[in-house]
Amino acid sequence: MKNSTKTTVNVNTSGTRALIVQSDKTLLLDVHCENAEETRQAIIPFAELEKSPEHVHTYRITPISLWNAASAGLTPQDVINTLKEYSRYEIPPGIIEGFSLVMSRYGKIKMTAQDKKNDSQDDREERLILRIDDKIIQLEIGEMKALKKHLVKTSDGFSLSMLDRGTVKRELIRTGWPVQDHAPFVKGEDLEINLRTNCLSGRQFTLRDYQITAARSVIGSGGAGSGYGIVVLPCGSGKTIVGMLIMSMLKTNTLILTTNVAAVHQWIEELLDKTTLLREQIAEYSGDTKTIAPVTVVTYQIISWRPDKNGDFPHFKLFRERPWGLVIYDEVHMLPAPVFRVTAELQAIRRLGLTATLIREDGEEDAVFSLVGPKRYDVPWKVLENQGWIAEALCTEIRLDLPQNLKIPYATASPRDKYRIAAENPLKENAVIQLIENHREDQILVIGQYLTQLNSLARLLKAPLITGKTPNHERDRIYRSFKNREVRVIVVSKVANFAIDLPDASMAVQVSGSFGSRQEEAQRLGRILRPKGKNNAWFFSLVSGYTVEEEFAANRQKFLTEQGYKYSIQRWMDCK
Repeated sequence: MKNSTKTTVNVNTSGTRALIVQSDKTLLLDVHCENAEETRQAIIPFAELEKSPEHVHTYRITPISLWNAASAGLTPQDVINTLKEYSRYEIPPGIIEGFSLVMSRYGKIKMTAQDKKNDSQDDREERLILRIDDKIIQLEIGEMKALKKHLVKTSDGFSLSMLDRGTVKRELIRTGWPVQDHAPFVKGEDLEINLRTNCLSGRQFTLRDYQITAARSVIGSGGAGSGYGIVVLPCGSGKTIVGMLIMSMLKTNTLILTTNVAAVHQWIEELLDKTTLLREQIAEYSGDTKTIAPVTVVTYQIISWRPDKNGDFPHFKLFRERPWGLVIYDEVHMLPAPVFRVTAELQAIRRLGLTATLIREDGEEDAVFSLVGPKRYDVPWKVLENQGWIAEALCTEIRLDLPQNLKIPYATASPRDKYRIAAENPLKENAVIQLIENHREDQILVIGQYLTQLNSLARLLKAPLITGKTPNHERDRIYRSFKNREVRVIVVSKVANFAIDLPDASMAVQVSGSFGSRQEEAQRLGRILRPKGKNNAWFFSLVSGYTVEEEFAANRQKFLTEQGYKYSIQRWMDCK
C-alpha cells in the first residue's frame, strides 16, 4: 500500500490582498497571500469559519457572527472598513446595508439587574429587567407566546426571574432579537490557583501563543459582555490548558463538566501536574465517587441522571452546593438536554465551553451559543498543523466488497439493517489485520460502533477492548498500558470518541460509525492529532462498496476535505 506524500504548492501572491467578498456574505481567504494571517485575524470577530481546505478558506457573515461582533464593541462601520481594507475587489454594495440592519438589533433589548429601590416589600425574589425603549419592539416581545409565562410587563420593558435569564435569552435570539446582557456575574468563592513553570511529571510545559490568545478572548476586559464564551480548538492542541489558564486568571471555585469518568481522571491528573492545586482541593463527582471541593470535576451522565423519566434530576443540586465562580463545559457540543435546562439557570456564573467542533447533528448550536456563550476563539486545524502543534493527518477510505453470502440479505433488508450489514462486513477483519501489519511502528486504535464486531476484532487481534460496559478502573489500566507502549493496539467503541488523552496514538482504523456523523469524524480524527516525532498520523475508514455505507462515508469525506485534509479512496479486492 502506498503512503500519501505532502504536496508543496508554489504560488506567488505577494502584494495581493487575501480577501474576496461575495454577495452571498461569504468571504474567501487566499491562504497563500502574504497578509493572509493578518486578514484572518481581522475578520474572525465578525465571520464564522466554514471550510479550510488547502488553498482557500471560506468564512460566512451570519446574524450570530454580527451580533457577536456587536457584543465585542464593533460597529457596522468597523466591519465595512475591515472588508474594504483587505478585500481584493470592490465589495458588493447590497450586503453593506444588511450589516447595519442586523447589528442594529443588538442592544435594542438590554438585560440588567433590578433597581433595589423599586422593589416592593411583598416581592423579595431577585429579578432582572428587560429594558426596551422602542414601544413597537415592546409590543412584539409581549405577544410572543413562548415568553408570556416568563415576563411581567413594566413601564419600560419587562421583569423576569433570575432563573429564567437563559431561557428568555434563548427564545429571543431565535426570533432575531439578541439580548445585551448586562446583569452582573456572581463573584464566586476565591481560590488561589496558578500554573506551574515545571510540571510535577517532569514534562516540559510552555504556554503556546494561541492558548494565551484564546484565554484572553474569553476573559475580555472584565466588563459587561465578557467573562464567558466558547473556545474551538482541534483535539490535541491543548484545550484543557486553555481551561486551566482561565482558572488561574479568575482564581475562583470551578465546576468542570466532562463526558465520562476517564475524562474526569484526566482533568484531575492535568490539574495536579500543571497547577498549584493540592489533591484535597480537587474532587470527583461521578457514578463511582461523589465528593465536592473547590474544584469539582463531574460527568454529564451523572448530572443528567434521574430515577425515572418524569422525576427530578437529583444531582442538579451540585450546581448550588458551592459558590462557583466558573463552570467549564468540556466537549460543549455534547451538552445533553437536561444540562441545557440547568445551564439556563446558571447565567450569573462565568461559563467556558471547550470543543473541537461546534457541530451538533441535532442542529442545536443556537442553544450552545445562547446558554454557554458566543464563540470567542477559533483557529483552523490546518493552521496549527502547519505550525507543528498538531500532527499531519493522512486520511484514506478503503472500500471492500460485500461477501457473496450477504448480498441477498443486504438487498432485502430495511434501510437501518442495510447499514448494519454493510458496517459489520466480515471482510473488514482481514483489512484491519493487513493495516496493522503494514504499520508496525504505530500505536493503533481500532474504532467501531457495534459490539459484536468489536468483540470479534478484539479476540482476533488479541487486543484489549474498551466499551461502555468496561469498568472505569479497567479502562484506566488499558489506557495506561497503551501510553506506556505495553500494548500497541486497542479496540474501542464510541466511548473513546471524547475527551480521552492518548498522546502516543498515531493511527486509527474506523471499522464502523454513526451514519456519517461529522461530529464523530472530527472527534475520532482528533484521537491521533497530537504531534509525534515523525509528525505523521494515519486515519483509515473501512467501507463496504456499493452499499449505503458509501453514501454516509461521502458525508464524512466532505467534512474532512473542508477541514483541509487530503482524503484518498482505495479499493481492496483481496481481503478474503
